[in-house]
Amino acid sequence: MAGDRDAILLESVRVHRARLRAAFLQGEQLHRRRTSDNVRRFVGGVVLAAVLCAVCTGVSFVRANADSLRGSPVPASPTPSSPAISAAADPVQTHR
Repeated sequence: MAGDRDAILLESVRVHRARLRAAFLQGEQLHRRRTSDNVRRFVGGVVLAAVLCAVCTGVSFVRANADSLRGSPVPASPTPSSPAISAAADPVQTHR
């Protein structure tokens, strides 16, 4: 029975301190609850998503342009190693 009383007292002190801290940091309760907590969470989620998209875009850009960012030359267009053979110059002809 004494343990319950102690636990209740400790819990009430913890709640009281939390309320005092919230009042000190955020002001009176009427001013604290103007906006919904869900709105703040939504805005925070949108900001976090925008930051993650920016990071992914930056990483993709750096990976795609790593050679040019290091200073190594990048050829303007790839040159074919062997010329293409046209169908008219094909030495094998099929007869019907």
